Amino acid sequence: MRFFRKTNIDFLGVRRRWYLVSGTVILAGMISLVVKGIDYGIDFRGGTEVLFSFSRKLDVAEIRGSLTTVGLGNSEIKSYGTEGNMLIRTTEQAEGNIVGDRIRQAIQQSFPDVRFEVLKEYRIWPKIGAELRRDALYAIIASLVAILLYIAIRFQFIYGVGAVMSLFHDVLVTLGVLSLLDGVIPVNLEITQEVIAAFLTLVGVSVNDTVVVFDRIRENLKIYRSLSLFEVMNRSLNDTLSRTIITNGSILLVVIILLLFGGESTRGFAFALMIGQISGTYSSIYIASAVVLDSSLRKKRLA
Repeated sequence: MRFFRKTNIDFLGVRRRWYLVSGTVILAGMISLVVKGIDYGIDFRGGTEVLFSFSRKLDVAEIRGSLTTVGLGNSEIKSYGTEGNMLIRTTEQAEGNIVGDRIRQAIQQSFPDVRFEVLKEYRIWPKIGAELRRDALYAIIASLVAILLYIAIRFQFIYGVGAVMSLFHDVLVTLGVLSLLDGVIPVNLEITQEVIAAFLTLVGVSVNDTVVVFDRIRENLKIYRSLSLFEVMNRSLNDTLSRTIITNGSILLVVIILLLFGGESTRGFAFALMIGQISGTYSSIYIASAVVLDSSLRKKRLA
């Protein structure tokens, strides 16, 4: 099935403009990361997280006032999923269930007429959070190295470099957008294990699209020997355009549905994957393929 019967778009002729666009987006994201930073979830910071289900809806201000009486007024409080569910997070540390018990007692004393149930209680120590941050970084780096080696063996080393540069681009763009929009849109964009899973997922999806493009380039280099590398690569990108739109568009549609209608716990994952999916589709053309072309042309000039 083809979405377009025949296209002749000059993708690579404008690649330098898109280098500038990518550089601008990444720079803005890096400035935001330095100036504004990004929030880490309790998985990486350490602390206590308690999910309550109340018999009636309580305002965030009411709960915060209650927690202030036990010294936990600076906790993160937000609605979670269905009406009546409230999530309370604090970086307060104590042995055992002491912090969770303080939260429950404060709410019970402040709202004696409101029934509640603890749906989930989660605790993690800062040392474990630091280890998780380190392991998450190692996982992303290891995946990039493995992809570089795989593509270098299957194609050529420069193809592996182009693929890894496009994946590195996707990670930086997604991370920068999360930092820029954190606190601006009504989606929890803090870095959690779910968001790290989104990063690893987008790496896998993006490299799959890149490999398909590289496969077509390799085939067309054998078929169209009289054409220049620039012409062959442009033709290959047009040949795979229909497949790219159908495959990546289907994934993007599912992710958007998950973002709009999924639970609160999946929205950060869905949003990160949505940005990564858009960036990955773009980078397969304007980063991975463009880097291979520019490197090959430079090598030819120096030969």
